[in-house]
Amino acid sequence: MMRGLLGLTWLEVKIFVREPMGVIGTIGIPVLLFVVPSRMLGRRVASGLPGVPRYISIDLPIFASLLIAASAVLSLVAIMAIYREGGILKRLRATPLRPQTILTAHVLVKLLFSALTLAALVLVGRRYYPVGPEVPLVSFTIALLVSTLSILSLGFLIASIVPTARFAQPIGTAIIYPMIGLSGLFVPVGSLPPPLQVIARVLPSTYAVSLLRGIWRGEGWVAHGTDVLMLAVLFLVFIAISARVFRWE
Repeated sequence: MMRGLLGLTWLEVKIFVREPMGVIGTIGIPVLLFVVPSRMLGRRVASGLPGVPRYISIDLPIFASLLIAASAVLSLVAIMAIYREGGILKRLRATPLRPQTILTAHVLVKLLFSALTLAALVLVGRRYYPVGPEVPLVSFTIALLVSTLSILSLGFLIASIVPTARFAQPIGTAIIYPMIGLSGLFVPVGSLPPPLQVIARVLPSTYAVSLLRGIWRGEGWVAHGTDVLMLAVLFLVFIAISARVFRWE
């Protein structure tokens, strides 16, 4: 099983890098949206300047991290739809590989490129965005992967019900980007209208922002145990639902 998983994962990596637009969207866009504001504001970027939105100053790393997760989800939704419409999922299911192995390979590819994108952000943006020694980059990377995994489970649910590849990207975009808007990154969740607060509390992005923001500030994992728990619960819920409605053809 492990051999098949690694082989399929490596195959999916090679397929992914053959599509320049996919690589640009997954790695290039988040890096660009991180570097441009950092360069424009210089070393004042993390100081919370008056008149500068928080998400492009203090919370810029969190904003970029959410974009990484969003890119991974949209890529997953598009690939699943293309594979289903082209009959690839049906043929893969007919192989000795288990369905869980096939889907896990796609998740591993997205997590791998999420980690690579974060590494690119750190390397390219450190000249403009001051990352102090108190920022635990290893813990932040783990927090990003945990958050991305939970958000990817929602992506699987979307991919399970998207009818064709033609509608995959528009439907995914219509769900993912409003979800980021309700995450508390731009406006505190408590300031949203009550109906939107209820929606925000059942979205993984809300807990991802809280976790990423806290870890970036140097807070411990124990202080964000609730965020991790909710990300895990939502992961299990979305996976359980998608397992029931996922269509292989």
